[in-house]
Amino acid sequence: MATYAVGDLQGCLDPLKCLLERVAFDPAQDRLWLVGDLVNRGPQSLETLRYLHGLRDSLVCVLGNHDLHLLAAGRNIERLKKGDTLREILEAPDRDELLEWVRRQKILHYDQARNMALVHAGIPPQWTLKKALKYAAEVEIALADDNLYTAYLDGMYGNEPVKWDNDLMGVARLRVITNYFTRMRFCTADGKLDLKTKEGADSAPPGYKPWFAHKERKTRDTKIIFGHWAALEGHCDEPDVFALDTGCVWGGAMTLMNIDSGERFSCRCEPTLPTQP
Repeated sequence: MATYAVGDLQGCLDPLKCLLERVAFDPAQDRLWLVGDLVNRGPQSLETLRYLHGLRDSLVCVLGNHDLHLLAAGRNIERLKKGDTLREILEAPDRDELLEWVRRQKILHYDQARNMALVHAGIPPQWTLKKALKYAAEVEIALADDNLYTAYLDGMYGNEPVKWDNDLMGVARLRVITNYFTRMRFCTADGKLDLKTKEGADSAPPGYKPWFAHKERKTRDTKIIFGHWAALEGHCDEPDVFALDTGCVWGGAMTLMNIDSGERFSCRCEPTLPTQP
């Protein structure tokens, strides 16, 4: 039995199949961890989601910003943006079943036996793992609760607040939690976010660093697998922090890692988009 983690899929199904064939993935025995951004921008968003739904008993999945955007568009199709490849999902006969499955996925997964966390963008440096799991659960509860679901999805868009405050309440509280886990790249040591800069780790604005580079980070004793940041090209100098988004949808590669041995595999991808977001 082997457990693998794979970087952002973004609707690129063929490279995923290539990787699973390369490692002879057996869904009856092996497990696959997904870092989120399962869909959008790529050419096979619907096919990818259907494929994953078929493998659901063998998957551990956390949600990325594109997955949450899909859920929001499912409630209000006017949320769709130019360049989205989500309409085919929203118009599919099995859309409700697929969206319900996405809705039930985690924001943060922690494997205690391995002391390893799985998250889309990262964990802010000021939070311990215990706090991170607690705050992730608040978003997961909002996604699962019919009374909170629509209000959360309608209110999650935006860059404010830029920093965590224990006194935050309601949608503003959920929004900053969501931005940490699904959109973060650069922040200050106390968690103030810069959500505009999207280039490599050396492009941090003054006073900011990549979230994983802060010496004060309170999760340094936990292994963390993340995606989201294609400009890193899978490179992260921090020990026990594993970047897996290698820009498949931008013409890079899709990366699969054996989470126990650290061995990586990649399949090159045909570019579907001209530049990174």
